[in-house]
Amino acid sequence: MNLPRALPWLDERRSALLAEIGVPAWWQPRALLPRPPGADGGAPAIGATARRGPPPRAQETESADAMAAVRSGPASRAGSPTGWAVPVQAEPTAATSPVPPQPPLGDPAPPPDPAPHADIATLDWPALEAAIHACQRCGLAACRQRAVPGVGDRRPTWLIVGEAPGEEEDRQGEPFVGRAGRLLDRMLAALDLQRGHGVYIANVLKCRPPRNRNPEPEEIARCAPYLLRQIALLQPRLVLALGRFAAQTLLAEGGCLPPAEAARAPLGRLRGRVFQARLGELTLPVVVSYHPAYLLRNPVDKGKAWADLCLAAETLADVSSSLK
Repeated sequence: MNLPRALPWLDERRSALLAEIGVPAWWQPRALLPRPPGADGGAPAIGATARRGPPPRAQETESADAMAAVRSGPASRAGSPTGWAVPVQAEPTAATSPVPPQPPLGDPAPPPDPAPHADIATLDWPALEAAIHACQRCGLAACRQRAVPGVGDRRPTWLIVGEAPGEEEDRQGEPFVGRAGRLLDRMLAALDLQRGHGVYIANVLKCRPPRNRNPEPEEIARCAPYLLRQIALLQPRLVLALGRFAAQTLLAEGGCLPPAEAARAPLGRLRGRVFQARLGELTLPVVVSYHPAYLLRNPVDKGKAWADLCLAAETLADVSSSLK
């Protein structure tokens, strides 16, 4: 049965939430559209899709090419927010929290004999997390404070994959914390999602690169088997890839693009559409979007990120409908 495409029902709570994170609710519900259950005081079910509505007005900050990159679909995906607001917290002073010495940019040579990929592919959850914490497959092991396997619901609907841990993630051992993590939480809340409830969050790399530099191809190759095993154990219904390296890794591993082409593809050409990736024994829809850390530096692209989230929710609803 095909589900009707409809924008999320905007009760007062949701309208206030979207206003807080900078997404203007320019649409209004159709008069004849049935109200979803609990619409008087609650939010729509997770995975609710966006319905088609009147086209939004183009913002001065959005070019025609950028808008055309979004797949023709529900009008809610073309909203142009002024920015998801994330409070800036004061950093601790040097007197109370000394800055630890930064590791050198050059990493130690990787171990000559990493664990075979086949061994990782047989691990259960406890063994997999233990292997990640003890991993010596590349030189990042010598630089990390903590490995960062992932966090969330182990029977998720959504799997969110980022790029690599940052300084706070390395300190706490959890992905997407700090300002980028708070922005991600607000983005998810706009779709009535939250980490730990139908959502699992992981990174391509499980260890922080020195000084937050970009991941090296060899590091991604050594770490990818952990992510693939996580996907096999999680069995999500949809993967949201945040950031260029997450997108390139998943699309190359999933056979969507040749590895060399994936490595050259800019993120702007990968977003706005749905890929079907063969990841292990699973074929999963993959939607690409911007990393929250990028959005903090480039708030002009937050409207595109909201469009990507709506595309992912619509895709998930289509998947759920096909399973009925």
